[in-house]
Amino acid sequence: MNLPVSRSLFRAVSGQRRSLLGACLAHALHDGYTDLLYVVLPLWQREFGLSYAGLALIRCLYSGTMGGLQIPANRLTLGLGGRRTLTWGTVIAAGGFLLMGFPAGLAVLCAGLTLAGLGASVQHPKASLLVSQAYGAAARHPLGLYNFAGDLGKSLFPPLVSLLLVMMPWRGALLIMAAVGLGVAAFLPVLLPRRPVMAPAARSETAAAGGRAGFSLLLAIGALDTATRMGFLLFLPFLLHGKGGAGPAIGFGFAALFGGGAFGKAACGWLGARLGIVACVVSTELATTVLIVAVVALPLVPAMAVLPLLGVVLNGTSSVLYGTVPELAPRGDAGRAFAIFYTAVIGSGAAAPILYGLIGDHAGQVPGVLAAAATALATIPLVLALRRTLRA
Repeated sequence: MNLPVSRSLFRAVSGQRRSLLGACLAHALHDGYTDLLYVVLPLWQREFGLSYAGLALIRCLYSGTMGGLQIPANRLTLGLGGRRTLTWGTVIAAGGFLLMGFPAGLAVLCAGLTLAGLGASVQHPKASLLVSQAYGAAARHPLGLYNFAGDLGKSLFPPLVSLLLVMMPWRGALLIMAAVGLGVAAFLPVLLPRRPVMAPAARSETAAAGGRAGFSLLLAIGALDTATRMGFLLFLPFLLHGKGGAGPAIGFGFAALFGGGAFGKAACGWLGARLGIVACVVSTELATTVLIVAVVALPLVPAMAVLPLLGVVLNGTSSVLYGTVPELAPRGDAGRAFAIFYTAVIGSGAAAPILYGLIGDHAGQVPGVLAAAATALATIPLVLALRRTLRA
């Protein structure tokens, strides 16, 4: 191989890695932003006198904005490219946390949550597309790594905020998180390639076989899986507090859950490529139901010990689903397919906790959590229908 070809190949490989690293960094930050909010929910409940449903509605300002704007944000930023879009989206999200940190009332907090959700709306479709374009036919495992990076942020930010809350009020902790986001926004243009790296894409046999019906089933499975996860997360701090866990214990409980989830996303992405979507999703959803019931029933210490294993199956399913999106993308349009998929799952994650919160308000914590656990079982008939669709 001559030297010019070697240099060209090196630049292509380097661009792939930079695309993946930049996407992973953005995912870690934005998912960390999303889930650190759970740590401050009990503080907001006390300060503003909110019910469970009220807390879910407040959080929906962030997740609902983020989910509802996936498709329009993807369309509006087509000409900007992933590099500039991810950078400015991160700046806007950090600005939302900066606004939340102002010493003002509930209205300003709601405005900050909405602004942060606006900035976060571009991250999932743009970063996923960067990875999918950079790796082409070999994108399933890199997409699993991208998904894994999100849980690294989830496992880092909640305990960090919990520690900060020991030393300062919650507004000060959110201001520090805003500064972290601005630092990431400054680094992303340096890390990401100026032009997107494009690798050859494989012909999608599953898309040809499954068509729109297969993609629709994938959306429904993703929505129910996310509803289960978000419903459990809504009640987790209150479950741990009811078992005698203090503020730091709650933060580290989230860290244990998301640490297991990070491993699960990497492992399930790898397993999904070898065993297929049906075997992986059925096994993880069954295990999710059993382990959520165990966390509800066990005392604090055993429940904390179960959380990492629960995280593996609770979060690992999503890697299998995300990796399947390019294969089932209608008309092969992976960018639009990612935007639609993330709209469905994030919208479900925003709306479902409100329903579970209402159940918790009227029937108690345990029925609310068990309703979330039962939702995981509802994915299994859909997964079996997806298998039949693909075979047809």
